[in-house]
Amino acid sequence: MESIRILCYGDSNTWGYISGSNHLRYGNNERWTRLLAKKLGDNFEIIEEGLNSRTLISNDTRPGKEGKNGYEYLIPCLDTHDPIDLVIVMLGTNELKKAYNKTIEEIGEIFDKYIVKTILNRKSQFSEKYPKLLIVAPPLADDDGSGKYEGAFEKSLKFNEIYGKIAEKNKCFFVDNTGLETGIDKVHLTKESHTLLAEKIYSEICNIYQ
Repeated sequence: MESIRILCYGDSNTWGYISGSNHLRYGNNERWTRLLAKKLGDNFEIIEEGLNSRTLISNDTRPGKEGKNGYEYLIPCLDTHDPIDLVIVMLGTNELKKAYNKTIEEIGEIFDKYIVKTILNRKSQFSEKYPKLLIVAPPLADDDGSGKYEGAFEKSLKFNEIYGKIAEKNKCFFVDNTGLETGIDKVHLTKESHTLLAEKIYSEICNIYQ
């Protein structure tokens, strides 16, 4: 039996960024992607595709921040790891940044059009299969006083509602952000939240492949 291949596509909270650190990463026994892999066992293969500062469609203009546009890399990523049975996507936090000036409704529309539709319509190069999609609502985000995420908290309060509706409309699977807490920088998940997220996603995958 071939392993069920699962692509985890996201930003720094999929990469495992430690809140308040200078680009330090949670280890294999701490970040949710590796914890999920251990819980699922040998019949599943977890492919980590988390990138710090990854957006939905916005281009990061800061020096050295090229390649952060999640949509531009999505098709090459899907084709690189083909065949893929399931994509887990948790994206949208970076689009909350004040610099990108988007409402949560606009973020939802962009997520649906450019990320969700692209994944669901990308047929395998080797068969007639299309990947299943599990949408994870990003955690609540807030500004740490720097102004970078000014107004983000009120917007992120609607992630569950908006992403949940997108999942329902597109007949996708969905995991909400209930219980997921961020650390000192108010954006990145705590170690405990990585554990909780792995458990929440594991439970949903068990429902998908029961």
